[in-house]
Amino acid sequence: MLPKCMGRMLLFLVTRRPLFSHPSRRMSYHRFDLQQPTYNTDYLLDPANADEIEGNIRLRKGVGDIRLVHELQQRLQEAATDESRRQLADRLQTELGKLPNQTHPRLLSYEGKPRLVRRYNEPHVDRASTDNRPHYEFGDICKRMNLYRMESLGNFTGHRSYYLLDELAELEHALIGYTVERLLQEQFRLISVLDLLPARIIESCGMSTTGTRNQVYKVTGQQDALRDDTLCLSGTSEMALAGYFAGRVLPADRLPLRLAAVSRCYRAETSALHEEKGIYRVHQFTKVEMFAICAPHQSASVLRQFRDIEVSLFERLGLPFVVLDMPACELGAPAYRKYDIEAWMPGRQMYGEISSCSDCTDYQARRLGIRVDRAQQQPLYAHTVNGTACAIPRMLIALLENFQNEDYTVSIPEPLQRHMHGKKVLRRRKVLPELKLTKRLQQEELACTV
Repeated sequence: MLPKCMGRMLLFLVTRRPLFSHPSRRMSYHRFDLQQPTYNTDYLLDPANADEIEGNIRLRKGVGDIRLVHELQQRLQEAATDESRRQLADRLQTELGKLPNQTHPRLLSYEGKPRLVRRYNEPHVDRASTDNRPHYEFGDICKRMNLYRMESLGNFTGHRSYYLLDELAELEHALIGYTVERLLQEQFRLISVLDLLPARIIESCGMSTTGTRNQVYKVTGQQDALRDDTLCLSGTSEMALAGYFAGRVLPADRLPLRLAAVSRCYRAETSALHEEKGIYRVHQFTKVEMFAICAPHQSASVLRQFRDIEVSLFERLGLPFVVLDMPACELGAPAYRKYDIEAWMPGRQMYGEISSCSDCTDYQARRLGIRVDRAQQQPLYAHTVNGTACAIPRMLIALLENFQNEDYTVSIPEPLQRHMHGKKVLRRRKVLPELKLTKRLQQEELACTV
């Protein structure tokens, strides 16, 4: 006689079996459904704020049109039929969604130029600029060391495809391990995220999925007849982390929630600039992301925390870098304030961005329905903050260009050595020349036939 629990399990299996009985039947799935965004219409639709909003759009190089928004609102109030009201309401929602976030008042005086917050490890920059020996660009030194490949890969994902080989691939994983270890010490919650996301999630986080000039890869192919939400490859794990909390009301005493994720990031962007050649700007790469959901009064301090964590990560590695407070024209649509970190890259003789962090206030939370429970009071929309803890391609460039040696080796920073099984130096990988390899294979084939 079977135990009762086993009997219930068999009954469950029997009742579920018809779902899989027909080989041509498709598996069902939960259809993604996201509530409509709730914009700050008290501010946005007030005619007294129109000039201020229009000025903010100009500063941000945005695409929104606040005059059109107010015109649509007026026409909606005067609409005579339900159908015209519905059409006008839909268009009004679309135009409201194009407006950028507000801008931190301090940035209004920056006149389009970033403000230097601080320089770090400046002696390395001085040494690089006065040393007579050549500093090779990342691509050149990798070719000399046989550590990566970008040539003849157009049949993969275009001219920005690449392979990291041997010790360079080890260094990638060492950077990830070093970064994640630090974030766990800082009490971040580590989450493994999805690469495929509904377009609504990506758009709610501030990245457009439509138009001829967008950075998003859409997944095409046979779709289920019931499916009407486009799937896209995620450009950053920030989107999946934000989507995880869509439609939720979070207790105030649990905030801020600080999350971390390691993911592949997919960008359809490209560049013909010499400074951005090689793996500086690519279609897919690995990144360690920080993300926080917090109460409105916490986001400014969380942004500073993220900036300080990024600084400590790069400073321990000995990289020369600067921290910049970015002007309004450099902010993406969701950001209220943003810091960039740029590392000195002596092979390119330039500073290149390796990290950033942004306070998005309630821009994403209003679009995703993330709110804060305040006990007896009306829930508030949460604030979100994001930051790049480690973007692999840019970090590899900074490390190899700064720590290359005269004998074509690269010194590994001490904090990364234990993540590379004690290795202290990247050395040239010996590769058998193609002609000798062909002769050897012919000799081995001949030996097998004798």
